[in-house]
Amino acid sequence: MNATPTVDIAGRRRSPAAMPGYHAGRPPRNKGLSYPADPPRVEEIIAVMRHAGPGAHGDRSRGLIVVLWRAGLRIAEALDLRESDLDERRGALLVRHGKGGKRREVGMDDWGWEQLRPWITQRAQLPVGRLFCVIEGPTRGRPWAPGAVRSRLRRLAVEAGVRRRFAPHQLRHAHAVEMAREGVPLNVIQRQLGHYAGDPVKSDRLGGMRARRRGSGRSIPQRAAWSRRSGSGRLGSGR
Repeated sequence: MNATPTVDIAGRRRSPAAMPGYHAGRPPRNKGLSYPADPPRVEEIIAVMRHAGPGAHGDRSRGLIVVLWRAGLRIAEALDLRESDLDERRGALLVRHGKGGKRREVGMDDWGWEQLRPWITQRAQLPVGRLFCVIEGPTRGRPWAPGAVRSRLRRLAVEAGVRRRFAPHQLRHAHAVEMAREGVPLNVIQRQLGHYAGDPVKSDRLGGMRARRRGSGRSIPQRAAWSRRSGSGRLGSGR
């Protein structure tokens, strides 16, 4: 039987918390907690994107946010994307391994592609691999870890003054809510999000979003409004 390695792939000593059996018998910290669907508003998402800052790290963060928000991908689906999965001419992204291993194609609007383009340019200078990857160090070019993504978004939200939970799945919720508010048919929303039509739980949730839309009377700003807010182009750093 092989002993568990005490260093990671970059040669760094592994934390005891990363070793098998460390958490055995300990209840998870979030046990019993619920996280209701409370997606951030458009203004809050834009503020976080502005605080991502300039350079490759900022471009990568903005690119991931628009893929989660404007295409409605799950975090695992977004981090599994490759450069060859993008078709900007058709405005489509190919999800090779969605939930349940299902393959699908999703659309993203022109504004989303405009924000993603700077990172695509930066990505061409890094080793071939996943679209969203590590930028520096011995693991340069390797996939960006989901835990690192969540920490990055959480930190940017705090810096931007967003007073609500800002997690990758919340951006997916925001995409679903906006589509429901715009009156997009339920089956189209389900297909975009990768839900199968026979799932009663997902159908009830989307139906609730539509009911809230009718009750609130609010409308989401269209792409032209986002462009005007951001200076009709790429978002600045806000600093």
